[in-house]
Amino acid sequence: MSKSNSCSEQEGYMTNLKLLDDKVQDIIRQATEVRGNAYCPYSNFQVGAAVLCQDGTIFSGCNIENSTFTVGICAERCAYGKAISNGKLKFTAISVVAYQENSFTAPCGACRQFLSEFGNVDVYLSKPGQDEVLVVTLAALLPFQFQTVDHKFV
Repeated sequence: MSKSNSCSEQEGYMTNLKLLDDKVQDIIRQATEVRGNAYCPYSNFQVGAAVLCQDGTIFSGCNIENSTFTVGICAERCAYGKAISNGKLKFTAISVVAYQENSFTAPCGACRQFLSEFGNVDVYLSKPGQDEVLVVTLAALLPFQFQTVDHKFV
């Protein structure tokens, strides 16, 4: 997806937002924007995500917390859920935007497993208002995902 680099299965790379193709820039912008809608009164940790479907459509989502914690919804699963409920099952990329001082926010383990159900995608991690982007594949984030069915989504 990048104009200047390609993401290896095993490792990621840092790049500048402006070097990524327009669709990837769009999903990062949409993830940044939807992050503002996060419902996170318990953690105050806003996360936005946007998924790029194989047909070029984009769906975004934010984290939605709940007082019982375990029934909250992560931004990544929210975005995928919106896409899937609209009949989309083939994805090429996802962006995750959140702010941590010293690192990028990657999908949690549950989200990694959930996303892997629909195939390997490029994952773009960014912070709001910053041009640095960490690019990695879902397979690199979850190298031995649990699978019982050989899906033909990728």
